Amino acid sequence: MSTSLMRRGDRGLLLALALWLLALAAPPVLAQAEPGGEPVQRQLREQTRQRGQLQQGEEIQQGEEIQQGEEIQQSEQVRQGEQAGQREQTRQRERERAGPLNDAPMWRQARSGEAFFTTVRGPETGVLIQDEGNTWRQMRNGPIKQYGGVLLLVVPLAIGVFYAVKGMIRLHAAPTGRRIERFSVFERVVHWGTAITFVLLAVTGLAILFGKHLVAPLLGHDALGVLLVVGKNIHNYIGPVFLAFTVLMILAFARDNLWHASDRVWIRKAGGLISGEHVPSGRFNFGEKAWFWGGVAVLGLIVAGSGLVLDFPNFGQLRATMQWANVIHATASILLIALSLGHIYLGTIGLEGAYRAMRTGYVDETWAKEHHALWYEDAKAGKPRHS
Repeated sequence: MSTSLMRRGDRGLLLALALWLLALAAPPVLAQAEPGGEPVQRQLREQTRQRGQLQQGEEIQQGEEIQQGEEIQQSEQVRQGEQAGQREQTRQRERERAGPLNDAPMWRQARSGEAFFTTVRGPETGVLIQDEGNTWRQMRNGPIKQYGGVLLLVVPLAIGVFYAVKGMIRLHAAPTGRRIERFSVFERVVHWGTAITFVLLAVTGLAILFGKHLVAPLLGHDALGVLLVVGKNIHNYIGPVFLAFTVLMILAFARDNLWHASDRVWIRKAGGLISGEHVPSGRFNFGEKAWFWGGVAVLGLIVAGSGLVLDFPNFGQLRATMQWANVIHATASILLIALSLGHIYLGTIGLEGAYRAMRTGYVDETWAKEHHALWYEDAKAGKPRHS
């Protein structure tokens, strides 16, 4: 019996020994199995790369599909536009058969202001006819020409009557021979630059506006065409130069054209133009200041600014913008020319010594005392120019 138990114990011992040996052998087996995992990792990386390529391919395919969709949509829009044009042509032919020579429906649609199909790119290229252009033409050839023409006839006539009655305003006392500087070289250059460019613009602009009525009957349409081509180029190129001189003019004379207490007296006595009385004033009297601010500054800048809009139509201006700019330009120009006639009259044959002052820059003491007494006193005292 004891022998049997020992045999059983031996078998248990042998079994335990075998399990122990198996446990010792397991780590090397696992260690040997680990290098075998590298192909698995490579396989996983390859699968990941393939999924990335597949996703990228799907994105490219989606982009191509979107682009194809846009091209199809554009083609569909073109096709619909062509079909609409064909349908309109068909309806027009039917209208012509129903009423021969009746193009009113077609022109009514063309002048509706709606944008139709066109391959030309740009603002309003789809609008065949802008009906407001006819309104602009009627305004330009109607009120602007009529009232503007009357104004440009009435003002010179009034100046002529005034000169016939009053004559040149002369000095009451004899000149002393002692001169005072009234305008510097820079001021005279700016003044004459503004004046010359303005006269060129006025002459060419009036020829463009009224030449058909005044020049054509005298010289013929061929001569008028040549004059207008030359005049238009002069007008277009001189316009920006006039703007530059106008800005310099404002900068040079603005300080001396500010309000002064003596201006109130000048207004009350109308500058002594009727009574002949010399009203004391600063370097510039109120009449000259009104011309400076109303004519040179306001109307001058309006004329130059609207002229730039017409000079450079390549900045996307619509036709309506160009038409309004033309109306404003013509109206302001006529007013500026009318006002300038009074200024030119007083600066030449209307006031003795005025032209010499701007030509040479100097005036006689007698002239300074009679026309700008306050400025004369400041100049004799050595004070800087002011009004």
